[in-house]
Amino acid sequence: MRAIGLMSGTSCDGVDVALVETNGERIEAFGPSGYRPYTTDERAVLAQALADAAAISDRTARPGAVAEAEAIVTDAHAEAVERFFAAHGLRADDIDVIGFHGQTVLHRPADRLTVQIGDGEALARRLGVQVVYDFRAADVAAGGQGAPLAPTIHPVLVRALDLPRPLAVLNLGGVGNVTFIGADGALVAFDTGPANALMDDRLLRETGEAFDRDGAIAASGAVDPAALARLMDHPYFDVAPPKSLDRNAFDAGPTDALPLADALATLAAFTVESVVRAAAHLPKPPALWVVAGGGARNPTLLAGLRDRLGADVKTADAVGLSADALEAQAFAVLAVRSLKGLPLTYPGTTGAPRPLTGGALARP
Repeated sequence: MRAIGLMSGTSCDGVDVALVETNGERIEAFGPSGYRPYTTDERAVLAQALADAAAISDRTARPGAVAEAEAIVTDAHAEAVERFFAAHGLRADDIDVIGFHGQTVLHRPADRLTVQIGDGEALARRLGVQVVYDFRAADVAAGGQGAPLAPTIHPVLVRALDLPRPLAVLNLGGVGNVTFIGADGALVAFDTGPANALMDDRLLRETGEAFDRDGAIAASGAVDPAALARLMDHPYFDVAPPKSLDRNAFDAGPTDALPLADALATLAAFTVESVVRAAAHLPKPPALWVVAGGGARNPTLLAGLRDRLGADVKTADAVGLSADALEAQAFAVLAVRSLKGLPLTYPGTTGAPRPLTGGALARP
């Protein structure tokens, strides 16, 4: 099947688009990928929606800016696909299904509550393609963490590559998550902690820039050991997986009084140390860490990981994958798996009580 995956992650920077040919269990071909950034005004609404969503107790509620943000997310994803179609000479009839993750605004699995905004029905009508959406709800309702989801697909994505085992796939978006793939196929996955979100938020507030390009500002600063110690003194790091995070589970408070460069240096070190702490929960030390997401574009983070993990660290691009499109590709495959009733989550990835399928289907 020809599937398009759409991903708007916890970094809230924009919409990734990726085309994959797949039967849900193997990749037959990788197609092109694309990106539609959120505008500054759209990001401002999304930021307010994240704050307003904290009051949600009914996952269908859309208080404050959440309703406006949902319309923005839906329109942005539609525009992303329309631009993708135009750029690659595609039509709706060329695509079998679209996997639409939406934008997570609240994630409290302990309360059996997770909210991804975005109108799947409206997206299907506008694009003329069936859409699978609301991927996380079934897992959370069954008592799972509902996250991370991409780890189910990481073994599919790396199957044809000559990579050592055990292997760790580390996605550093707004929040970090790791997938451990053992030599025997064992799969363990969980959220590691903050990745880029705290750095991006500080930079946006102070400069209006969306992210620290090439980690240059962080590289020019000095890590504050006391602030880093306070950041690492969080109970989440000692909790055994499966576990997952809300984007706002951590705050950058200990770095607020630091100059921008020192704050970013310290927050980058925080991301690195959270991964180091996560590694202690893996069954074995990975022989290779493959880094995807925005963090793969940050040399300061990569240098810190190489220094602290004591293992080979490569970007997804360097091993033949796409650092930018990996998550979108995963949701293309997840959409096909949902159509076929195949599992999206497992006890080792989300703590689901058994392998579970999920997702809602919207037809045009």
